[in-house]
Amino acid sequence: MDLDGQIKLGHLLLQDRKCRVCGETKNLVEEFYRTRKDRGPVASSYSYECKECTIKRMLERKRQKDPFVDWGYPDW
Repeated sequence: MDLDGQIKLGHLLLQDRKCRVCGETKNLVEEFYRTRKDRGPVASSYSYECKECTIKRMLERKRQKDPFVDWGYPDW
């Protein structure tokens, strides 16, 4: 019986983590980005912000970088 072929990373890390931004409890492997690729697949190598909140944060910051958002004609 081949146990190595049947066991995958997702089966070993069946942990849930609570997102610090939205407060929802989600699956660690599927719903969080991995931040440290040089270490083994441990729980500390995943971020504390879920993928959805990370995408929302990145889109909001990208919109804020537009230099013409608050620009108006100078009133001399």
